Amino acid sequence: MLAFILRRLAQALAVMLTVAFIAFMLFQYVGDPVTNLLGQDATVEQREQLRKDLGLDQPFFVQFAAFVGNAVQGEFGMSIRQGRKVSSLILERLPATLELALVAGLIALLVGIPLGVYAALRRGRLGAQVVMGASLLGVSLPTFLIGIFLILIFAVWLHWLPSFGRGDTINLGSWSTGLLTADGWQHLLLPAITLSVYQLALIMRLVRAEMLEVLRTDFIKFARARGLSDRAVYFGHALKNTLVPVMTITGLQLGSLIAFAIITETVFQWPGMGFLFIQAVQFADIPVMAAYLCLISLIFVVINLVVDLLYFAVDPRLRVERSAGGH
Repeated sequence: MLAFILRRLAQALAVMLTVAFIAFMLFQYVGDPVTNLLGQDATVEQREQLRKDLGLDQPFFVQFAAFVGNAVQGEFGMSIRQGRKVSSLILERLPATLELALVAGLIALLVGIPLGVYAALRRGRLGAQVVMGASLLGVSLPTFLIGIFLILIFAVWLHWLPSFGRGDTINLGSWSTGLLTADGWQHLLLPAITLSVYQLALIMRLVRAEMLEVLRTDFIKFARARGLSDRAVYFGHALKNTLVPVMTITGLQLGSLIAFAIITETVFQWPGMGFLFIQAVQFADIPVMAAYLCLISLIFVVINLVVDLLYFAVDPRLRVERSAGGH
């Protein structure tokens, strides 16, 4: 187990160093930070002094080492567009993005797993065919189109829900949340549903496929031969084994929800990290872009590591294979 953890940590470190290198290259080849900070009218002396203050006169690998050191401490410099520390901008927007991703993930799990089980147990019936047809639409339609449709129906036609913004929030120390206000929930529903549709359809189709596969195995036949009820077979044995691969996919998809919330946040003007990144791209705000890239990669790496460890702990076959390989 220790060797497995150390190997995964080494892989995670290699990934983060690669991402940090890519983010650092943004500073080197996308625009000139000195010109962005001082403007075109600055003198040569002012440019040279700022270049020295920023450490841009140092060799390439010295600059990269300094960049990695600052990134480990959560420092990515000043935003060119807003003139504020990038770390403070990220911390302001992080609660909104995490809130949106977590609610979308819960919707996908709480709806996708039961529908996947239903589609597997009622295979061939009309209800199951309707569910599978809807899931095909869910994985086919682009997220922005789903968001526009929901805005048109629930905000423009029915006037039930607001179409943009985060609504009223409550500050819990440095953390802001809209989950404790009714207005916050009203603003959250449409973007959360929009973000969850693809993941919901993916989880539903995965659960159905895995459930059908598990139901064909010998231990299910043996459970039926023992006289167990259908309820015990389906939910006590089949579903438990179905959820092992689903757990892996779901963990990775949580990272995708955070990373790909950019489109949803843009459609609904949700004040999260994705919307901040889009604004940074429009103004070539390199420090914000680099910080976002590193943070999203860190989230993916951490989630992937946790999922690997959970998978290793849940599935005894992996432990047996590791032991056999060691001997």
